[in-house]
Amino acid sequence: MPQKTILFAVFLILCLFPGFFSCSHQEKNAKITDFLVISSAENVLVYARVTNCFTKDMESAILAGVPTTFTFLVDLYQKRTHWFDKRISQLVITHTIKHDNVKKTFDVSSSNGQQPLGFEDFDSAKRAMAELNGIIVAPMRHLKKDKKHYILVKAKMEKVRLPLHMEYVFSFISLWDFETNWYKQEFVYRSG
Repeated sequence: MPQKTILFAVFLILCLFPGFFSCSHQEKNAKITDFLVISSAENVLVYARVTNCFTKDMESAILAGVPTTFTFLVDLYQKRTHWFDKRISQLVITHTIKHDNVKKTFDVSSSNGQQPLGFEDFDSAKRAMAELNGIIVAPMRHLKKDKKHYILVKAKMEKVRLPLHMEYVFSFISLWDFETNWYKQEFVYRSG
């Protein structure tokens, strides 16, 4: 009988406080800031930054050599009246940080084709991890003139996978997961 009472109490706590054990109770909530959409002569570019995304435990594990990856989702849509909005492009960009304990350097690599960046200080590496700087979302020729468009951006970090069942040793890693809300920026394409 006591086991049923304990199970019921745990179930009740999880139902009443579903966010208690999630990433929303990290030190601060991760969010997208400095979201900017600009156009060059040929492309639509996005700039954005994720803030409040590094916890003390995460920083300690990165310094211990655990690679960490952030994933950015970027979607470009054309607004349409009386119909579903048309998706023009969809990007998934990953940033991965690795600390070399011997050289005391940090390498940040990106899936968007840029060369990996090397840093000697942790703060600069964290900034590079958390920023999108001039990412090409789509060519301007894919946009309709004088039509409303918008870009959605979201960032997340999924659970880190450690080798040889090390996740049992580092149980705090499961608390690393974060996911921001979708952030939206509208614009109208006007040529010339």
